[in-house]
Amino acid sequence: MAKLLIVDDSTMLRDMLNYALNEGGYNDVTEAIDGVDGLEKAKASMYDLIITDVNMPNMDGLTLITELRKLSQYANKPILVLTTERSDEMKAKGKAAGATGWIVKPFVPDQLLKAVNIVLSR
Repeated sequence: MAKLLIVDDSTMLRDMLNYALNEGGYNDVTEAIDGVDGLEKAKASMYDLIITDVNMPNMDGLTLITELRKLSQYANKPILVLTTERSDEMKAKGKAAGATGWIVKPFVPDQLLKAVNIVLSR
């Protein structure tokens, strides 16, 4: 089973994500409270997929993605962005940083699971 890391500064959103992912059969989920925490956890353990917010304290999601892509073990791992940001400019920045996909909050659990299934099957 896939090992996932979710990075978001909102406890409520991490809880919702964890619940949705567990319902979809993804039971090995680790949570991080911001980009710094997420990067530390990603370096300490190997994840098959990372889902990150953009706007967070200490290190934002785009910086996290950039830093992860510098690590050989995450050069090709899927990274989904889950954020309230919906502008084409921000999506282009995400793509340039190395994001695999972009999901706008609030998320629909079925759509999230569909995206997770797609990127993990590549």
